[in-house]
Order: sequence, then C-alpha cells, then structure tokens
Amino acid sequence: MKNLLIIGHTFPEPTTTAAGSRMMQLISLFQEQGFTITFASTALESNKSEKLSKKNIKIASIELNSASFDEIIFDLNPSVVLFDRFITEEQFGWRVIENCPKALRILDTEDLHFLRKARQEAVKKGVFVEKANLFSETAKREIASILRCDVSLIISEYEMELLQNTFKIDASILCYLPFLVETVSELTHFKSFEERNHFITIGNLLHQPNVDSVLYLKKEIWLAIRKQLPNAELHIYGAYAPQQILELHSKKEGFLIKGWAEDVSEVMGNARVCLAPLRFGAGLKGKLLDAMFYGTPSITTTIGAEGMHENLPFSGIVSDDVETLVNASVELYANKSNWLEAQQNGIEILHKRFQRELFFEKFKARIKYFQQNISIHRNNNFIGQILQHQTLQSTKYMSKWIEEKNK
Repeated sequence: MKNLLIIGHTFPEPTTTAAGSRMMQLISLFQEQGFTITFASTALESNKSEKLSKKNIKIASIELNSASFDEIIFDLNPSVVLFDRFITEEQFGWRVIENCPKALRILDTEDLHFLRKARQEAVKKGVFVEKANLFSETAKREIASILRCDVSLIISEYEMELLQNTFKIDASILCYLPFLVETVSELTHFKSFEERNHFITIGNLLHQPNVDSVLYLKKEIWLAIRKQLPNAELHIYGAYAPQQILELHSKKEGFLIKGWAEDVSEVMGNARVCLAPLRFGAGLKGKLLDAMFYGTPSITTTIGAEGMHENLPFSGIVSDDVETLVNASVELYANKSNWLEAQQNGIEILHKRFQRELFFEKFKARIKYFQQNISIHRNNNFIGQILQHQTLQSTKYMSKWIEEKNK
C-alpha cells in the first residue's frame, strides 16, 4: 500500500504563495506514482486554501504536543512521510520515528530558511549579503533536520552547492527538485509588446522579502522610473498586505496597491515588465518563473535571479545598483527589440531548466530506490541516526511534559 502523509506547516495556497504552488506540484508527483495522500496540519484552512478534498486527498487535523497524532499516524501507517519545512519535522519527526520507523522521511525545505534570515539580517545591518552570517542557530536547527531525514528536497542549485560545499552535507541525502513547468506557451500566444502596459510586481505580502522589495521600489526606484516614463504605472499585487504597504498607494505617483490577484496569468500577461528588486531571500522566485511563463521580461537583483538561469541569458536585466535598475527598467519598457529578446530568453530558460519531464522520472526512481534500500541508506547517514537519538530524547520529553501540563 502506497500511503503518503504530508505534514503541512500551512494548507497550500497556490494563488497567493510560491510555496503553495510548490506543494501542489509535489502532490501531483506523488499521485502520479499511485500514492494515496493524507494532508495533516495544525493550521486552519483559509478561503484561499486549495480544496484538497476535490483532488482525492484526505484531510487530518493534528495538534502539537498531543498523543492524538500517534493514533492517527499508527492507523494510517504511511510508507512515506513528507515534512513541509523543517519546523514540522522538529515538531512531529520523533513521533513518526516511534510509530512508523520504516516510513521514508522526506523534508521539503521550500527554501533554506537560515539563508533567507541571514541575508535579511545583513540588509538590516547594512552589510553586503555576501557577508551574511550563515552559521546561526536557525542553520543548526535546519541542517540538523536535513540530517535526520532520509532525503531533503532542495529547490535551488545554489542551495545544493551551499549545503554540500559549506556545510559538507552528503549529496546522497539531497535531491534537487526546482519549480516544475508542465508546458511552455508558444511565443505567438503572448500578448504583443504594443498590447501591454505598465509595470508589475507580485508576491505574498506576509513574506518579508516581498515587503522589503515594495518599500525599496517606493523609496529608491519607482519615482526615478516615473520621471522618465510619466505615463507608466506600477501595479503591486499580493495577498495579506500589511498597513505599511497599503499606505503607499498613490494614484498621483502611479504606485498602485492592487491587492490579491486571483488570476496571475491575466495580470502578468497584460504587464510589459516585471519589477522584482529583492534585496534578500532564498530558493527560487515564483514571480520570476511566472513572468517567464507569461512572456513578461523582468528586472531583478542577483538574489532574485539566483538559481534561475545558470549560464543562460536572463529574461531581462540583473543588477544590484539602483541607477542601473532604473535605467534598465526604462530601456526594457521602451525598446521593443530588447524586450522581445528578453522574452525569448525566458522561454529558453523554462525549456532547458524547469520542464517537468526533466525531473519526474529521476525523482520517481530515487523515491523507489530509497524505499527499497532504506536500511543501507540510513546506515550511510549515521550522523543522522545520532541526531535522531539525541533529538528524540530531548524533544520527546519536552513534548510529553507540555502534553501533561495541558491536561
């Protein structure tokens, strides 16, 4: 019986977050392998959550520090458990080991949280992100979680290299699996240069890199662009905008807070240029992948483009200099030939780096191998077993103490 239990940090919201889209892609990969899927979370569903039951996925409500989880997982007896981010592995990993020791344990990192937080701290302190302190408490926790699991899904090649070269993580417990694109639209299906207007930026505004990017646009970039393109507007889309973002709305300046975009294809497909001046972050940027998919060239930073295009020409301009970002935005917006070249570069990147068919069979084969050779695989990662032993004791008894206290 092929049962998959996904322990979700939140219920997936593919229309609001790249993480939500990523989770739905993983669900699709496992369903195609014939897995029966149960999605469990301590969180509540929102009105933007994917309707998982309509996709034949069972829903289970679970609690922290409660033996009720033990009963659920024992009855389910999954052959594979997928942890959504390292926090859920910390919370429930020891219970999975106790009740289903033979289940393959997979960690989906989404992005490396310690990398994103280190870069955010560097920006706050005015330090170059290249000098960010990666050896933090969060790094210790996240890497310990990676070592405890049988395999971790890594979304960016940059992060694969970082884990292997800087933190000496063995490649055998890592699996590179980026965002996946089903099919790539033909160039003739896009709206033309002349049919498009204005700039766009998009992203969940609970996510600090996106909030910082919008503030950066407002303070450093947009008015300089507007000075050269007085009729252009910047449309800012994103769910859960905080008050500080809502207050930036200015019709006079063409800086328009639009809120949640129900249909990304419509708003991205109508825009001429995507602005994504991200000063910190990690993983892959869903907004840039969407921009390529809908034929919209982008202006971004080295952080934004990280892991996206490797040695291929980027689908727009990459720079960390404000003046360059401003001038490149104006040039790309006004120059049709450069715009078309950037659009074509995006199609090339999607074809060569993110097509689903490039990864599915390899992923399927690795999951099968791990399941068939689980004992050998775990013995080869003996440090992980040591961490399991130590963590099992400390986390287990803290959880049990909280459980008793709650009674």
